[in-house]
Amino acid sequence: MLHRLAGGEHSVSQLAKPFDMSLAGVSKHVKVLETAGLVRRRVAGRVHYCRLETEHLAEAQAWLRHYERFWTGRLDVLEALLVAEDDEE
Repeated sequence: MLHRLAGGEHSVSQLAKPFDMSLAGVSKHVKVLETAGLVRRRVAGRVHYCRLETEHLAEAQAWLRHYERFWTGRLDVLEALLVAEDDEE
């Protein structure tokens, strides 16, 4: 959903189209994204439109970037162990 919203504002029903989900299920997902501050919803009559809140995504990206150096090192060690295990077999 975030990927679709990166292209611009969409109604909840437009967001639901590519997913095998009910409108109620999509609305629940949108609510979680709203609560996280990643999506803002506006209502026009009976239609709910959603748009991406990029400032919060930038905060999340900065947080992930900070911890990425720890994960990268650990994943490199894991990869080396798996390669060594394959070589032994």
